[in-house]
Amino acid sequence: MPTLDFSKPLYALAPLAGFTDLPFRSVVKKFGVDLTVSEMISSNALVHNSKKTYKMLERAPIENPYAIQIAGSDLEVIKKAVEIINMREDVAGIDLNCGCPAPKVVNNLQGSSLLTDLPQMAKVIETIKKYSNKEYTSVKFRLGFNEKNHVEIARICQESGADYIAVHGRTRAGRYKAPVDYDALAEIKQHISIPMFANGDIDSPQKAKWVQEYTGAEGIMIGRAAVGKPWIFKQIKEGMQEATSELIHEVVLEHFDQMVAYYGKYGAIIFRKNLHAYSKAGYAGASVFRDEINRTEDVLQLRETVDVFFSQPLLA
Repeated sequence: MPTLDFSKPLYALAPLAGFTDLPFRSVVKKFGVDLTVSEMISSNALVHNSKKTYKMLERAPIENPYAIQIAGSDLEVIKKAVEIINMREDVAGIDLNCGCPAPKVVNNLQGSSLLTDLPQMAKVIETIKKYSNKEYTSVKFRLGFNEKNHVEIARICQESGADYIAVHGRTRAGRYKAPVDYDALAEIKQHISIPMFANGDIDSPQKAKWVQEYTGAEGIMIGRAAVGKPWIFKQIKEGMQEATSELIHEVVLEHFDQMVAYYGKYGAIIFRKNLHAYSKAGYAGASVFRDEINRTEDVLQLRETVDVFFSQPLLA
């Protein structure tokens, strides 16, 4: 029995650098997401025994299935990275990042810059497939680098051994601002036989349903819309209404405590960006709250401030 059942719509948390760490993924998992993926992990850093990078491989006990996303283009380095991941028995798949638009990633022929060298991209996928002992090899990519050549990219992924793909409906040039091309996602589905997750600006249950039906994708992958709103997956899958102030309060404190448990005191500081997102749910005094937490260093004081702020009712 395959770990991922693509016979019904599946919902995945997209990898987001700086956000989809273990504490956040474990919070999201409680709301029924079908697949979680690590933050993008540099294959170079992994092979060079970076302690920080090794920690990024870890999954929460609740995460199953869980995939690790790697970035890189050097075949020998990719092979070694795969062999390191092979030693972990709690991983269902290895995903290749061909979508990250960040210059520091792109400049090293990683992330979306692999879309400028499709023969090399194919070799990287083939290398992962050949040496991985995991159930799935997958690829997350954009519609192209500067211009769209999405069908060609998708076909190469399939021919190189990818078991499924996740496609962000913008080019690298489009970053996160250009309109998402759902027609292109639908076109990809018409030319491949492997499953596809559709990704890009899916921020509500209605949008998720529409994108899934319009594109024919087997899955929906949500990233930025889940930041500050991890319950979006329960809303999509079970029809849950808008989150109550009580639920948000509970989730925020749990997420806060997990960050501190995972990172130590510094976890509270890292958590500020999440608090900014959570505070936009509709609370009085949100801008004052954000200003206050930005200046608070003490963990206990910060937690108390968070507890008090999220104890208030949402604005009508």
